[in-house]
Amino acid sequence: MAGPSLQLIILVFLLEFLHFEMIKHGYCNQNLHSICKQNEKKALIAFKQDLVDPSGRLASWRGEDCCRWNGVSCDNRTGYVVEIKLRNPYPKSFNGDGLVYELGGEVSPSLLDLKYLNHLDLSMNNFDGAKIPGFLGSLSKLKYLNLSSASFGGRIPPNLRKLSELEYLDLGHYYSQTQTVENDLKWISRLSTLKYLNLGGVDLSRAASHWLQTLNSLPVLSELHLFECQLVNLPTSLQSVNFTSLQVLDLSNNGFNSTIPEWLFNMSSLKRLDLNSNYLYGELPDALANLTSLEELDLSENYGIEGRLPRKLGNLCNLQKLVLTNNNIDGDIMEFIDGLSECSNYRLETLDLGYNKMTGNLPKSLGSLKNLQYLILWHNSFRGSLPETIGNLLSLRELYLSYNQMSGKIPVSLGQLVSLVVVDLIENSWEGVITESHFTNLSRLRELSIGKFRDNTSVVFNMSSDWMPTFKLVYVKIQACKLGPKFPTWLRNQTELKTIVLNYAMISDVIPDWFLDMGLELEELDVAYNQLRGKVPNSLRFTAVPVSNVDLSSNWFEGPLPLWSSNLSTLYLRDNMFSGPIPSNIGMALPSLTDLDISRNNLNGTIPLSIGNLTGLTTLVISNNRLSGYIPQFWENIPMLYILDMSNNSLSGTIPNSIGSLLYLKFLILSSNNFSGELPSSLRNCTQLYSLDIGDNQFSGQIPVWIGENLPSLLILRLRNNSFTGHIPSAICRLSLLHILDISKNNLFGFIPRCVGNLSGFQIEFTSEDAARYEGGLQLVAKGRLVRYSSILYLVNSIDLSSNALSGDIPSELASLFKLGTLNLSTNHLTGRIPPDFGKLEWLETLDLSKNQLSGPIPTNLASLTFLNHLNLSYNNLTGKIPTGNQFQTLTDPSIYMGNNALCGFPLSVECDVKISPFPGQNNGDIDDKNELEKVWFFSFVGLGFFTGFWAICGSLILKKQWRDAYFQFVERMLARNSVYLHRKFSGMGRR
Repeated sequence: MAGPSLQLIILVFLLEFLHFEMIKHGYCNQNLHSICKQNEKKALIAFKQDLVDPSGRLASWRGEDCCRWNGVSCDNRTGYVVEIKLRNPYPKSFNGDGLVYELGGEVSPSLLDLKYLNHLDLSMNNFDGAKIPGFLGSLSKLKYLNLSSASFGGRIPPNLRKLSELEYLDLGHYYSQTQTVENDLKWISRLSTLKYLNLGGVDLSRAASHWLQTLNSLPVLSELHLFECQLVNLPTSLQSVNFTSLQVLDLSNNGFNSTIPEWLFNMSSLKRLDLNSNYLYGELPDALANLTSLEELDLSENYGIEGRLPRKLGNLCNLQKLVLTNNNIDGDIMEFIDGLSECSNYRLETLDLGYNKMTGNLPKSLGSLKNLQYLILWHNSFRGSLPETIGNLLSLRELYLSYNQMSGKIPVSLGQLVSLVVVDLIENSWEGVITESHFTNLSRLRELSIGKFRDNTSVVFNMSSDWMPTFKLVYVKIQACKLGPKFPTWLRNQTELKTIVLNYAMISDVIPDWFLDMGLELEELDVAYNQLRGKVPNSLRFTAVPVSNVDLSSNWFEGPLPLWSSNLSTLYLRDNMFSGPIPSNIGMALPSLTDLDISRNNLNGTIPLSIGNLTGLTTLVISNNRLSGYIPQFWENIPMLYILDMSNNSLSGTIPNSIGSLLYLKFLILSSNNFSGELPSSLRNCTQLYSLDIGDNQFSGQIPVWIGENLPSLLILRLRNNSFTGHIPSAICRLSLLHILDISKNNLFGFIPRCVGNLSGFQIEFTSEDAARYEGGLQLVAKGRLVRYSSILYLVNSIDLSSNALSGDIPSELASLFKLGTLNLSTNHLTGRIPPDFGKLEWLETLDLSKNQLSGPIPTNLASLTFLNHLNLSYNNLTGKIPTGNQFQTLTDPSIYMGNNALCGFPLSVECDVKISPFPGQNNGDIDDKNELEKVWFFSFVGLGFFTGFWAICGSLILKKQWRDAYFQFVERMLARNSVYLHRKFSGMGRR
């Protein structure tokens, strides 16, 4: 009986307990859903009334229970409002429905009635420059405050220092972009409970000298974001580090100019360190290895960090992300990778060393980093092949090795990277054959880039015609790889493609129908530099976002110019066989065009007026066709144009004044047409011109003075083969960047301005970095023939004033243009001597002074011009011996000197009687002048001696008869004696 009784007692107890719990639960539920305090409800309504809510985000703020309002939370027990969360959920303002979700207006002081408010989030809204309310400092219970990116104005109110319980403060980019003000940090030292602080984007330049000392007083701070704060000063030492709890430190984009500070290495709890986009310099210290908790390290975009990757850096076994891009780190990567591979549990997921100077081979140990997801090593100098162990990186998602010096075969093991999404191998020197095996398990592949932009193929794609890849590419870029001769059939199932680039792919085919039937909407189609032929169909479609580009250049396409969808942004069809007129409706059919290049085709007809509708056009190149007619008047409609090339056509008429409205024009190339008249003065408005080429036309009048006065950026001035008259304006000498000047074959006369020495562009060494300031090609006379320059225009330094009627001396100031490569003054009426200082033009390759009236000797120091390979001094009045030795030994063509009858020496057949041997150290011109003077004095004294001796003897005989008789008697006696002597001598010889 005891057993059942005990069970009954226990059952009753349990029922009573359950009843009590149900009553308790009901009471708590009643509290959970209790109506909020009436005074707090009124405060919230007042707060709402001062806000601007265009999208109705606060529409739920009505009814009795404010605890149920959107963004409001109450304490479950007391019913007091404790949280207001009104962060804009759509930070880009729009959600695609046309509504603006940003709250605005003002923050009402009614919030002070919310005595227990501990969380306030108004971030990502737009308060349009209203000041951060100082009364927020009186919300004494506040633990969380977020006003980031809310477009407030003014300084941070120092009253915030009163928030003694604050743990989270985010004021990052709090201000309106038009109302940036300087702030200090002294107020923050009172916030001793602060754990999270974000002041990113806030101007703290007033705290630059003491920011570190101030923040060092926050003992429990674990996360600090001070990016883009203009702090400038990064102390390299700190007496004691108090914020040892710090786990996240972001000091990026502050302009620090120092080494990596030593106090950082004492932060053993640090997990994320971001110092990117400063000016840090020096080697990576071994002490970085002390940060054993470090998971992310970003020192990118500093440009001054150098030296090798320390092996000890590989001891950071917790490291998940290492970003060192855009620095000067050199040496190989092997020691660092080997160090990481020794970790028992290495965690590295991102390794970004792009844009450095690293060399050496990628080690086999790279394959041991099996957690690696992003390997970014592009723009370095890595050599050798890709190790077979790359196939072990089964987590790898993105592989960037482009722009290195790698070579060899691409390993088949690459096809084992089942997670691979992006592979970029372009601009290396790969070789060998690529087959389906390279793509076996790459079912996730979305982007493929391989090859090198050149016409030398060393990689062959050998795919079977029925191969269907398992991946779906959106981006394919294959250059200088043999894909042809047929259009690659494995693209048939790539229905998600947005970008297709197949350059130098040796494709000799038509665009197949199956490609047109794929229904692709492309962002880019580039099949330039192949042998594609046939007509281009108009059925191709292109997207509008962000831009869409087509490049079919250097193929064999024919027929009329194709017009595709109106979304097209750039269209390059140069160097094909398109024919017929430019479509008259091109401006309406392709209204979004920014770049149009249809040069080097067989197009005829006139320039259509509808081009004036292309209001966003920046590049218009229609050169090397058979276009005729006048230049239309529509240039005011395309104000952004900066390249205009109409050269090598049959266009005529004058240059319209409206071209002068192109204020951003940098290249105006109208050469080889039939233009006439004078240059319009409106061109003086094109002050940004780099190149003005109007050669080979029929322009007349004087060379405008405004060219030198208003076009200060001019690099190239080519007026060759026109009918310009008058003097060369001295204003040309103001063009301090000019380094190609060709005004040959005109009717210019007068002297060469002596101010040519001011053309300092002939004293500057331009580099490949300046190549962007050149467009198209340029024909110049160099080395005695017409040469076309294009990609190396920045290296050409040429002055050609030939075939005019210029007179006077050659200015010796030309010798100061020491980078001059070509100087052609031939076929003028120049007189005087060749300036001896021309021997200083050490870069001179071509010197043509032929068909002038120059006189005197050839300066012997011209023989020291080691680059001189074309010389023409023919048909002048030069005299003396041709210099010998050095470079003149290679100039063996006698025609160089023909027409100078007083020249002698090699290579002419006329030998010189007297060898001219100048004294060492003397100026050659001085030696020649001295030799001439010595000859004059020598013959003067000889003549005077002869005259004196003749008249001293003969004059005495004439005047004195007695002396005359005695002289002739002496002569007769001497003759008689000689006769007897000779008779005896010859008689004795006969007897023998």
